[in-house]
Amino acid sequence: MTRVLSSDIKNHIGKKIKVRGWLHKKRMLGGLNFINVRDRRGLTQILIQDKDEIEKLRGMQVGTVLSIEGEVVKDERAPNGAEIHEPKITVEVEVTEEPPIEIDKPIDHKPENLDTLFEYRALSLRNLQEQKVFKIRASMLRYIREYLTEHEFVEIQTPKLLAGATEGGAEVFKLDYFGQEATLAQSPQLYKQMLVGTFERVFEIAPAFRAELSATTRHMSEVMMLDIEMGFARDHDEVLDLVGDMTISVLKKVYKEHADDVKSINAPELVVADKVPKFTVAEIHELYTKANKTDTTDEKDLTPDEERWICEYAKKKHGSELVYAIDFPMQAMKFYHKINPDNPKTVLWGDLLFRGLEIATVPMRENRYETLVEQMKRAGVDVKHPGYKYFLQAMKFGLPTHGGCGYGIDRLVEKTCGLKNVKEATLFPRDINRLAP
Repeated sequence: MTRVLSSDIKNHIGKKIKVRGWLHKKRMLGGLNFINVRDRRGLTQILIQDKDEIEKLRGMQVGTVLSIEGEVVKDERAPNGAEIHEPKITVEVEVTEEPPIEIDKPIDHKPENLDTLFEYRALSLRNLQEQKVFKIRASMLRYIREYLTEHEFVEIQTPKLLAGATEGGAEVFKLDYFGQEATLAQSPQLYKQMLVGTFERVFEIAPAFRAELSATTRHMSEVMMLDIEMGFARDHDEVLDLVGDMTISVLKKVYKEHADDVKSINAPELVVADKVPKFTVAEIHELYTKANKTDTTDEKDLTPDEERWICEYAKKKHGSELVYAIDFPMQAMKFYHKINPDNPKTVLWGDLLFRGLEIATVPMRENRYETLVEQMKRAGVDVKHPGYKYFLQAMKFGLPTHGGCGYGIDRLVEKTCGLKNVKEATLFPRDINRLAP
């Protein structure tokens, strides 16, 4: 008999079918005994009255793998509007040890419970509410790929073992590479710029590694990043608008196509405009200082409280939970950023903020070889380091005006789903305290 999945049993009323899955819940009430069996699409409810069939489940715990044949009966109270009666149960894999997490009940995400949640991740992910977060995540990745492919971006895969740190600094993981020192990639920054000279428009979705000694709700040691690079960009606004429009498109699709899941996990109502509003960093400092009586005008970056505040401001004033902070001061720039020709004290760099958190950095790149070399020297970067040899080679042989972004997938999912910690949006998070599972 062919297996029927939970979402399809309503199409077999009055027929005998087979379902297979995990024991998800038992309710033994004497005369009426029910179990729920979970498969990849959800739950099937089974009514058990035969004592011999009930006996088969004695001592069986949640997670036991079952195969069940029985007749489908319409019942609007049951999941998917139908249940199975007169079942014949086969226990395929016994689970007799009581699980440390009750996956059939809501999981408490208080900070003090997260270590247990991650320690038993293989179990906590069996909770149907937890699964919804990662189904939403999977769809968001698909929507991103669809949007960029429609806009003629080529998906690339770049090395994660490098001869040097992409952006300099000490926040890299170092390892021995057959007698040479190598690092894990902080980003595909140099490679995606090199490939603008080949494909013009490229993107990559891949892990990046940051050896930051940060134990916060927004940092991890391994993150999933979307990297975009766009050649022959007309100006910075064209790059900003493409990344902003992509984000709006992805969010609208999620809230439409996952409407039930979004509601079920209590995600906030989506508020976005047709375009992402833009404020310079100086304007945000000024607005925040005036509204909060706390002077931030000398800050080179936005404070976390400013990020939260400007998102609330944009939501109220512009109907958008997405907002850009643009024109960062020069002292905050990376060596490959392009200085703003209209205001040389600032850089053509924008941060995309969503619900109070930076989710993407969206700058223009310096594409002129001699200017780039000078900027590298001023930043204290060793131009002769082997890690930069081929990047500079590509630059020397002609790269067009280009810009792009480094975009945090984990943060996007966190804020979309209304979670409090970026680790909750990650299947198996890595931070300064966790290297397993």
